[in-house]
Amino acid sequence: MARAPLLQLSDISLTFGGDPLFQGLDLVIQPGDRVALVGRNGSGKSTLMKVMARLVEADGGTRTIPPGVTVGYMEQHPEMAGFTTLGDFAASGLPEGEDYRVAVVAEGLKFDPETPVATASGGERRRAALAKLLAEAPELMLLDEPTNHLDIQAIRWLEDELRETRKAFVLISHDRAFLRALTRATLWIDRGQVRRQEQGFEAFEAWRDKIWEEEDEARHKLERKIKSEGRWAVEGISARRKRNMGRVRALADLRAERASMIRRQGTAEMALDAGQKSGKRVIVAEAISKTFDGRPIVQDFSLQIARGDRIAFVGPNGVGKTTLLKMLTGEIAPDAGAVKLGTNLQIAVFDQARGGLAPDQSLWENLTGDPKMGVSGKADQVMVRGQPRHVVSYLKDFLFSDAQVRAPVRSLSGGEKARLLLARIMARESNLLVLDEPTNDLDVETLDLLQEVLGDYDGTVLLVSHDRDFIDRVATMTVAMEGDGRAVVYAGGWSDYQAQRGQRAEPEATEKPKPGKPPAAGGARPSGLSFTERHRLDALPGLIDRLEAEIGKLGELLSDPELYSREPVKFRKASEAMAQREAALAGAEEEWLDLEQKAAAE
Repeated sequence: MARAPLLQLSDISLTFGGDPLFQGLDLVIQPGDRVALVGRNGSGKSTLMKVMARLVEADGGTRTIPPGVTVGYMEQHPEMAGFTTLGDFAASGLPEGEDYRVAVVAEGLKFDPETPVATASGGERRRAALAKLLAEAPELMLLDEPTNHLDIQAIRWLEDELRETRKAFVLISHDRAFLRALTRATLWIDRGQVRRQEQGFEAFEAWRDKIWEEEDEARHKLERKIKSEGRWAVEGISARRKRNMGRVRALADLRAERASMIRRQGTAEMALDAGQKSGKRVIVAEAISKTFDGRPIVQDFSLQIARGDRIAFVGPNGVGKTTLLKMLTGEIAPDAGAVKLGTNLQIAVFDQARGGLAPDQSLWENLTGDPKMGVSGKADQVMVRGQPRHVVSYLKDFLFSDAQVRAPVRSLSGGEKARLLLARIMARESNLLVLDEPTNDLDVETLDLLQEVLGDYDGTVLLVSHDRDFIDRVATMTVAMEGDGRAVVYAGGWSDYQAQRGQRAEPEATEKPKPGKPPAAGGARPSGLSFTERHRLDALPGLIDRLEAEIGKLGELLSDPELYSREPVKFRKASEAMAQREAALAGAEEEWLDLEQKAAAE
């Protein structure tokens, strides 16, 4: 006997801001369903989920749930007024004596139920909301970006929990690996229409591309028919006094059909310009250590980063990934050891907290001003990689509408804030890109584009992420931060790192790199230094320092705008000396990298 659906929406219509978000929407969720809910940022995924949870009332249509069926929704911004601790909030819907469920879930999600609500971060509040839903275990769970603010260990724990549950769930996530592992059906929101396929996310992109291909073909056929009928109508005026009015009306109908077609949203026009090349040696960290409040972040950690490397930093939340990034880029100093930055570095930072954006200023002001310096932007144009662009035109490249340009940043969704921050970064030239959790809230298409842009980028990328699929597609080397100051370097991305460790569990203690011999990205290294090579390796850092100092002095001399007209011979000799020293520096850096790689294999 067939079981009744857990949830049914019939003929749902909903309008936001004058434009219909949904019209005539129908969907059914069956017992045991494991559904991916996908769509572009702004397509209405979260709104549809709130309609399913009855947190948003539709303008029309019906929502049907059988008696006794419970539906739970994970709040992205949970209201915790009246609760003292996160544990109090998470246990508030449980029968008396069953609050132990919260403790079990809290251990897997790695948050402290005793954390006061007043001091809890946004990430801790989201984990408490997720814990509340999992502890209550309703027949239907509605999960909106549950992996945001979770580290890879917690994501795997959640993945295992959902894999084992018999409850139905609908899942919104940007994490491809998470979606592929868990879903058996896909709901796709596209221009107000919801389609369902009885296959998981693994098959989504092929399905989407096939539908778009069919749409393009149908639109092309319609355009050809309209053109043909239009030519007949015009030619018929001179050829006949009386036209076939049936065909004229049919032409009008064809044109109306074309007008009613909703063009799908394009992809953002993202691009990165590495500008001036950095030196081959970008960052060298030698035996660095850092401790906060008696807790070691890294101990005796060494790393060399060459131009073009893509380095991913992985590990549990709170282990110190962002702190290590700041040490490597010179923002904070290590307690011991040394970090040396290469020449000509232009650093751009994508901050996971979106700290580069001023929430009460408009998109326009954020793009043309500098919120950190308190400079409000009023200009009509923004310099984009050395070329002036009108602010509105440039923001349209990142899929912002005219109405959004003057709106405050706080009105944007998480994905829109990420796109705005990317627009700020990509307007500048940079040759060292620091991305701290860039994938949160971005839709699949934007993530695909970001990966392609990074692949074509001539500079160097440092990446912190918990998105296993994105790490696999971008990283050439992975630094695993394992706690207690251990940081171990692996070649390749996440899957390569797991294969090299030979197990699925999170890493245990592994031999650390020897102090003074930073590991380098790349494949197999030649082994063994001769006496002459060892002597040369010891001498090269001094040579590089001297060349960099000389280049700096020559740069100061040549920065005088009147030098050429005042002393042309001096200008010519200084320019020649600068070119010679830059070539010598490049050769010395390349030689140093080769010898270091050879020494590291000893």
